[in-house]
Amino acid sequence: MSGDQVPLRHSLVTRLLVAAVVIALAAISATAWLAATTTTRAINYEQGGAVADQKAVYQALLGYAATHHDWSGAAALVRSRAAELDRRITLTTDDHRVILDSQTGPALRNTSPAAVVDPLQVDLGLTGGDEHIDERAVGPYVVPTEDRYVLSEVAKNSLACFHKVGYDGVIEVATTGRPSVVLTNVRAEAERPLTRSVTESCGFALDSLVSAAEKKALQTLTTLTARCLNLGDRTSELRITPTFDAYLGESAVVRTAHEKTEVKPPSLLEPAGPVGVVRGCVESARRTQLRPYVAPRALLFVTAPGTGDTTLRLSGGSIGRIVAVTGAVLLATVAATVLVGRRLVRPLRTLTDAADQRTPAPVSGRDEIGRLARALNDSAQRRDRAEAQRRTMVNDVAHELRTPLSNIRTWLEAAQDDLAPTDAQLLALLHEEALLLQHIIDDLGDLAAADAGTLRIDPEPTYLRDVLTQVVDSHRGSALAAGVRLELSVVSDPVVRADQVRLRQVVGNLISNAIRYTPPGGSVTVGADGTTISVRDTGSGIAPADLPKIFDRFWRADESRSRVTGGSGLGLAIARHLTEAHGGTIEVRSEVGRGTHFTIRLPGPTTTR
Repeated sequence: MSGDQVPLRHSLVTRLLVAAVVIALAAISATAWLAATTTTRAINYEQGGAVADQKAVYQALLGYAATHHDWSGAAALVRSRAAELDRRITLTTDDHRVILDSQTGPALRNTSPAAVVDPLQVDLGLTGGDEHIDERAVGPYVVPTEDRYVLSEVAKNSLACFHKVGYDGVIEVATTGRPSVVLTNVRAEAERPLTRSVTESCGFALDSLVSAAEKKALQTLTTLTARCLNLGDRTSELRITPTFDAYLGESAVVRTAHEKTEVKPPSLLEPAGPVGVVRGCVESARRTQLRPYVAPRALLFVTAPGTGDTTLRLSGGSIGRIVAVTGAVLLATVAATVLVGRRLVRPLRTLTDAADQRTPAPVSGRDEIGRLARALNDSAQRRDRAEAQRRTMVNDVAHELRTPLSNIRTWLEAAQDDLAPTDAQLLALLHEEALLLQHIIDDLGDLAAADAGTLRIDPEPTYLRDVLTQVVDSHRGSALAAGVRLELSVVSDPVVRADQVRLRQVVGNLISNAIRYTPPGGSVTVGADGTTISVRDTGSGIAPADLPKIFDRFWRADESRSRVTGGSGLGLAIARHLTEAHGGTIEVRSEVGRGTHFTIRLPGPTTTR
């Protein structure tokens, strides 16, 4: 520039331009933030109301279905609920044939139901309870009025028994009219802990006393349950109490309220089988028995009046507030921009539109407007990259933490159900899984280190039998839940130089994948011979064309699988990096329909203990 010219950074044009840019950026930021905040609050408020309305409708219809054998009398209930909520409420069969409709409207074949109304298969997410069969579905278990006094007296005696050994409680009467004792407090002078033997010794008299109607219903339930459990010759020994506990044994007697029969507590009997299996059979038999007494299963649709639209719509007040906030900010922006100058309006408006639509801003030149456009584009790209990295990190963490958390949950639930002893071995196993969680979190960062060639391990002499036994034991719960047989076969007692935690992670990833892709009834075999470790399954196998890709990150053989069922695709990538960090190799052989065989070869000599 010539010497008599004002430096560009001090010129009026520059200051006006800077002022215009500041105003535009402030307006855009304020509009986006205020509109987003107001919209989010409005949507959250109305969404919460819609969910509450759906729960209320579901609870009302569930109560009707539990106490009626069909839907013929529910029309008034449906219409009244629809009028209260200003919504269309429709009940249909599974094939979308309309049972009841609060008003006429389009067919709902392409609309997802809000819930399935079935008192024998309750949606616990909507009810918040823990019983799959609605307690109001009593069917043939109603206690006659003349027997309720006798049962009430026995319940009082049971409560007195609990009180005598140091426990307080109350008597609650179920929908069927049967009383039960619910313990509320343990006093300091209690003679002994509340064990199953204490509960049975004080409560068995009440459980064994039934009305004639209940006795007949329980006999039918016993027959159905025995058929489910395949008891064969022991069918006659099966006894089910009014609280639906099942026992085997010749001494189990159920008596009516008018019989004087010598009975013995269930402590002299044996359980009818594994808790989960028996409970499932009893529930299945109850559903079969109660089905004629409840309304048929129905799909519930809660939609906009006169339509099949389930989309959440903002109310007029919410829309008005959003429009008012946005309009006020935009009006202030227009006023400030006019003061800056007409020549600055056009490029600034272009930048504003690009920012609102989240599209690349056009770069008009090398001036300040052009630099601003480039800055906006770079910011959008960095934001997109940061968002993609955030999603990737969350997905990686979810995938890698799922397996050890599932193992911990499985063993804890087994201990709660008395399927596994709560001893030092269990605590040690859970502690090992917790430590593995911490190492898995560190391994997510190690993937980046592996790419850079800086991944570090701490090798030491390691007995393969001990490591493989720990990994297999930690996965037995998930294998049992999947119906897969998990076996271990180690030749001698080989020793390798390896990082124990890293090696457990490698083998654990392979076992998890094997269990996931092996159908019920199949098997997964973990073996070791010298420095070679193998994981073999009888699962679905991998197509030959896909074998070269299985160690790629985020790759899945079945693209239709979700992350819950198919994993994130990181497990095998981590296994390969960790194996190579040990100086070893990992290979895979597979045949579609017959299973997959992974082989890990570690370097170095082996010794035996």
